[in-house]
Amino acid sequence: MEALIDLVNKLQRACTALGDFGEQTSLPTLWDSLPTIAVVGGQSSGKSSVLENVVGKDFLPRGSGIVTRRPLVLQLHRIDEGAEYAEFAHQPRKRFTDFTAVRKEIANETDREAGRTKQISSVPIYLSIYSPHVVNLTLVDLPGLTKVAVDGQSENTVQEIETIVRSYIEKPNCIILAVSPANQDLATSDAIRISREVDPRGERTFGVLTKLDLMDQGTDAVDVLEGRSHKLKHPWIGVVNRSQADINKSVVMIAARIKEQEYFANSPHYWHLATRMGSQHLGKLLSKHLESAIKSQIPNLQSLISKTIVELETEMSRLGKPIAIDARGKLFMIMELCRAFDQIFKEHLDGIRPGGDRVYGVFDNQLHTDLKRLHFDKQLSMDNVRKVIMKADGYQPHLMAPEQGYRRLIESALITIKAPVVSAVDAVHGILKDLVHKSINETREFKQYPSLRMEVLNAAYEALDRMREESKRATIQLVDMECSYLTIDFFRKLPQDVEKGGNPTHSIFDRYTDAYLRRVGSNVLSYIHMVVGTLRHSIPKSVVYCQVREAKHSLLDHFLTQLVKKEGKQLDKLLDEDPEIRQRRLNIRKRLELYQTAQSEVDLIAWCK
Repeated sequence: MEALIDLVNKLQRACTALGDFGEQTSLPTLWDSLPTIAVVGGQSSGKSSVLENVVGKDFLPRGSGIVTRRPLVLQLHRIDEGAEYAEFAHQPRKRFTDFTAVRKEIANETDREAGRTKQISSVPIYLSIYSPHVVNLTLVDLPGLTKVAVDGQSENTVQEIETIVRSYIEKPNCIILAVSPANQDLATSDAIRISREVDPRGERTFGVLTKLDLMDQGTDAVDVLEGRSHKLKHPWIGVVNRSQADINKSVVMIAARIKEQEYFANSPHYWHLATRMGSQHLGKLLSKHLESAIKSQIPNLQSLISKTIVELETEMSRLGKPIAIDARGKLFMIMELCRAFDQIFKEHLDGIRPGGDRVYGVFDNQLHTDLKRLHFDKQLSMDNVRKVIMKADGYQPHLMAPEQGYRRLIESALITIKAPVVSAVDAVHGILKDLVHKSINETREFKQYPSLRMEVLNAAYEALDRMREESKRATIQLVDMECSYLTIDFFRKLPQDVEKGGNPTHSIFDRYTDAYLRRVGSNVLSYIHMVVGTLRHSIPKSVVYCQVREAKHSLLDHFLTQLVKKEGKQLDKLLDEDPEIRQRRLNIRKRLELYQTAQSEVDLIAWCK
């Protein structure tokens, strides 16, 4: 079962290295799910001495007032043989064999984070101790509770300490080690007060009584230790720490433990409790209970880790890939983003995504309706037909048919078709711009790089503008072609009888009669309708070829051609990712690595069980 505590030790070490202390952040926390033991007590309650007795070493700073100003995550690792040593997470490659140096490093690291004044910090110090004389155990030494701030501390210090303590012991997986001095009334114990508030049934709390040897003569703590005066689910444990005289004399811990055992064995009040009293028993009891708590938590831990890995991987996917370091990598990255956008744009046109059908709607609805609405009354009115034909005849009236008159009437009517044509081109242009905008928004990678997003958007718009102008030229040319060359077969098939005004035996001047002019107008209108019918099919082909097809094939060609000419600094400006997103990705990646490591470790332990 020692492997269970080793597992938690590894995970807590990884959590601490990544800044996961269970505090409120936007990142998921693994720390809160790991069973741990938090040591709570008021100042001068003997809390630090209890920890040193459990470890069997002097390693904690001493002094008056608030000495513990940062949480200390203390992991004890039992080794079979070899010299005792300690390691700090902030100095992972350095082994401390002198525990006086450990005490000094704790003080120095506290000052580095919280300053040399007496301010408080919630960022923990991580310390591992390897020794043949300890049990596998993880403890968190918390700042001592106090009621009054001392000189050099802000007025909020008292509340800050309680907030830090609560942030640990409120968690349902936290085992509370409430340390209270026996020579003070338990009713005034800060440790008992705060543990009652977060664990009213006493299911997570172990009570520890210190300073039993300093109680007034004639008094004892039997009622407390036997669980009558203050009931907890777990038994109370009494300890006798070294006196200040012992500390001054440098009495070694082994001797202090022997002295502690002799005190309980020979005490008239506690001899019957001697087998479950003392620092060594406390360490073994806590280790056993921690193993049991970890074992019961394994299934929940596996479920939480698997769920969180999925969430973190989803978040990583949403945040996108990190920016490449070299210019070539950045160029490749930009081109990949452009290809992703271009693919989405094509999917809109091809019907995989919505929007492409609107182009067909322009041809089937708008263009068709606009062409049908064209009226040629003005061009083919009686007066205009007479005027155009007579002007076209010049000084010699036409002999057979007013050919030049026909041409001019047809040309003036066909010119009016240009407006619906241009309108169709503009409508398709508007749709393509809208699809570009949608595609830009749907290319989630662009959200990381606002400058690149804007550059690509502008480049696409400029390309569409060029395609629109080319499309206008091509489609208007279709109309101009109809004006420049008339379909002769149409006129050859026209009937030439008297009733229809085509009899050449009549006087030349009879050919300007209303009936004759109406027939000319009717012939022109029929030809116009034939041309409109032809353009009704050729204009969409031209628009699609010049705009839609070109947009699909070469929307960003010009942009990419210019892109390869840019230097590293210019590429940097395009990839101006929000620093918060960059940091978020880094944090998520590290947290994901933590959970993936945790998953492997937990699954291995679960399988071995």
